[in-house]
Amino acid sequence: MAKLRGRGYASVNYPTGMNLGGDPSQALIHATTTGTFVISLSSVDLGQGIKTIAAQCAAETLGLPIENVLVDTADTDTGPHCMGTFASRGTHRVGNAVIMAAAEARAVMLEVAAEELEVDAADLETDGTGFIRLKGAEEKGIHITDLALAAHFKHGRTISGRGIYLKEPSVPVPETGEMDPDSCQAHACTAAAVEVDDETGVVEVLELYNAYEVGRALNPAMATQQVEGGAWMGVSHALFETTEPYYPSRDHGPRDFAGYLMPGPADIPVQHSLFLERPAANGPYGAKGIGEMTANAPIPAIANAIFDACGVRLDSMPFTPERVLRGLDALRRKSEEEPC
Repeated sequence: MAKLRGRGYASVNYPTGMNLGGDPSQALIHATTTGTFVISLSSVDLGQGIKTIAAQCAAETLGLPIENVLVDTADTDTGPHCMGTFASRGTHRVGNAVIMAAAEARAVMLEVAAEELEVDAADLETDGTGFIRLKGAEEKGIHITDLALAAHFKHGRTISGRGIYLKEPSVPVPETGEMDPDSCQAHACTAAAVEVDDETGVVEVLELYNAYEVGRALNPAMATQQVEGGAWMGVSHALFETTEPYYPSRDHGPRDFAGYLMPGPADIPVQHSLFLERPAANGPYGAKGIGEMTANAPIPAIANAIFDACGVRLDSMPFTPERVLRGLDALRRKSEEEPC
């Protein structure tokens, strides 16, 4: 009896967004009297960091510190429209809508600053620290806090903007079926190193190597967390999780989520993750979607690694010890039946 090691890899390309007769998300932005820009969204943050990405996109477009941006994911009954958080569309759709809204608000901000400074708005620039300054004359400028106060109480101006990003419907060409169902494609590859105990059938994932092409990673730290958290889900699907009908009978299945089998901290493999940046022309600052694809490639990579380790080809999840042992038994029988 031995513990056998193997490696396997798998790749995936995944669409950003989808086309169900129009796919819009909307963003609204306005400045408070103290110069904080509030972004109103109906896009739900499920833990993937859309609020942080929206704040980054707004701050970059406005030319202000991210501390000057507040994101409010409003009630969907009263907030601006969003199709929903699905199809890995959040960063792409919401990011684009926020950039549009912030660009409109920036134009108003510069107009008010031009009135305050008695200069042409085209001659103004933001310095990223909160000041709007006259190009080539740093001493002539105004801070966003003072500008917002002047806009409200002196000029009667609302520094605000609206944005909506729509992926238009694409009807299939009847003769060919040709259509444009998504906005762009992200790509990934995962290599898995596993250890298979040929006595117990237990599979342990030792390491995962993740390479992702997601356009531009707007927040590399969060993108890494997304990749490695998704890979954890992939390991869970591959080796642990199962749904009805529970084999061999429902009596063996969990009664609640407290008994639902998932990997714990000791089951999480070492992960190495990197990003290849090829910005998408239609993405917010080049970003594509990343969400759902992160759980995909690890599963077939683990299956291929098991095959490399012990010769058992598994195509039904989860890859339980019983299925591994049944596969090993089948290989032994086949070996015994073959003529010498």
